[in-house]
Amino acid sequence: MTNLTLTIGDKNLSSWSLRPWMLMKQAEIPFTENNIKLDQPETRKILSEISPSGLVPFLTHSTKSGDIQIWDSLAIAEYLNELFPEKQLWPADASARAHARAVSAEMHSSFGAMRTVWPMQFLRDGMQHLTTGGVQRDIDRIEQIWTECRTRFGQDGNFLFGNFTIADAMYAPVVSRFITYGPLDLNADGAAYLEAIRTLPAMKEWGEGAAAETAQSA
Repeated sequence: MTNLTLTIGDKNLSSWSLRPWMLMKQAEIPFTENNIKLDQPETRKILSEISPSGLVPFLTHSTKSGDIQIWDSLAIAEYLNELFPEKQLWPADASARAHARAVSAEMHSSFGAMRTVWPMQFLRDGMQHLTTGGVQRDIDRIEQIWTECRTRFGQDGNFLFGNFTIADAMYAPVVSRFITYGPLDLNADGAAYLEAIRTLPAMKEWGEGAAAETAQSA
């Protein structure tokens, strides 16, 4: 039995939950999944009792000295990087690692227009939603990030820094949004990167889970 439990929200809706879940799946880190149904009358009460922040996701690491709880997707990723150094969750090169941390933090703190106007609906595609209100600016900046990372650091693999890293997990929900609200006229690097994330087994597994959850609640 694993000593790591990741508590997440609905797979169709919870973009923040996708990030650590996908990182752990892709890195083959064993964990127990605890799924909390969001937007229900009892959701807030449940989360207030079990979540340090009252939100998802959060990671519980059961140790001999007691439970360690880590909330916030980027903090979870950093904790996992320390817990499993052999997994190389950040790039090995110092320059690439610094860049990966910067673009991950930017994803974490920016792109508010896209988050607001384009909420994650993992199971939908081709909705062709509005790109006004700052959304197009967010799209352009994300495409710039993807292109720069792929050009400077990603030549040895299909991801932003070659091999899959925390940075890719941070941008996975953006790929979902681009699919839901596209198709978008991305450049060659952006389109290739979107396809690389879209076709990952972990991304497909998340989608299957979203479909199963939706069917159960129908």
